[in-house]
Amino acid sequence: MQGWPPLLEEVGRRLTFADQQIVMKRPYSQSRALWAITRGSFKAIFANPAAIFFSLFFPIIFVLIFGAFGSGGGPSYRVALSEESDTSGSFIKKLKEDRIIRIVKYADTVSRRKDLVRGRLSAILTIKEIKDSANRTNTTVGIRSTTASNNTIGGLMQALDYIRLQFAIEKAGNLSGVAIIPTPPEQIRQYRQIDYVLPGQLGFSILFSTLFGIAFTFFGLREQLVLKRFYASPVKRINILLGIGVSRLFFQLLSVIVLLLFGHFALNFTLHHGIITFFEILIVTIVMLFLLMGVGLIFSSIVKTDTSIPLLINLFGFPQMMLSGTFFPIEVFPKWLQEVCRVLPLTQYNDATRKISFEGLHVTDCLKELGILGIWMVIIYIILVRVLKWE
Repeated sequence: MQGWPPLLEEVGRRLTFADQQIVMKRPYSQSRALWAITRGSFKAIFANPAAIFFSLFFPIIFVLIFGAFGSGGGPSYRVALSEESDTSGSFIKKLKEDRIIRIVKYADTVSRRKDLVRGRLSAILTIKEIKDSANRTNTTVGIRSTTASNNTIGGLMQALDYIRLQFAIEKAGNLSGVAIIPTPPEQIRQYRQIDYVLPGQLGFSILFSTLFGIAFTFFGLREQLVLKRFYASPVKRINILLGIGVSRLFFQLLSVIVLLLFGHFALNFTLHHGIITFFEILIVTIVMLFLLMGVGLIFSSIVKTDTSIPLLINLFGFPQMMLSGTFFPIEVFPKWLQEVCRVLPLTQYNDATRKISFEGLHVTDCLKELGILGIWMVIIYIILVRVLKWE
């Protein structure tokens, strides 16, 4: 019995040594390291109440404000001329001089029909001028619209009536009159203001929240030498970036989910195919979030102080907020500026979400938008590889 304690000690030492050998032979788990970093970073996000407020509740306030605009008309009305219209008539010339009504030309009737159904076109006009036996001109203006343009057709009718009076005064004695003949609007799915506002608000929200969140988070980790310690560990660099970045992106995805559900159930935002449309919007959002994560990493790597981060974010974000159809259509800009607007990443996101939500298209129908986002992502991550700093 007296020899047992030394024997047990020896067995203990041998077992401890054997356990150490097993631990040393066990391969390092990159997946467990990735999960640990992601979980820790996600907890850190919720430790900041201000981030939760500005990412979740502040966008809801914007939605309520802009959604409360109701169905008021815009500063201009887009119309198209039918094939039967007399394009050389004097009334059409007067119409082209007006600053409120904009005549849009289409290469085919299919694209014109799409814009009419989407509410981007107020009406299609059929203008005919016929001379009577006294050589006086009778003009008829036929108006064809849909319920999707209910928010603009009233203002368009008033504008046309005002032009008719001006035209009658100028041509007094040479015409018998101008008759405006509206037809009952075609009944289609109602287009509400929230159907335009909410997709733009989604883009606005993830643009600034993601850029500020990613840029400040990685800059702080770099300044505190946390990234340097991670870099010295066995964890792969890609897992470090994904762990911290994915947690931030997942949080932003939660804010998008909250906005979509709030808009649908509280403000009757259109989800054409229900739950399928909901998940397809999330797919497009994930693509946009990864693009913005790359931009945020670039900003956090090239600045020397955290005070420079807001300047870069505003230089990147505010032009897109104003030029990407976030709060109003890009058609209000000159044509040369519209071409610039159409290559911006936020424009592609806004267009894709509106096509999926209201028009009932699917992700596969938004390959053009996703392709442009993909080009932006390739360019951004090529730059990121060259400028990314760990200390």
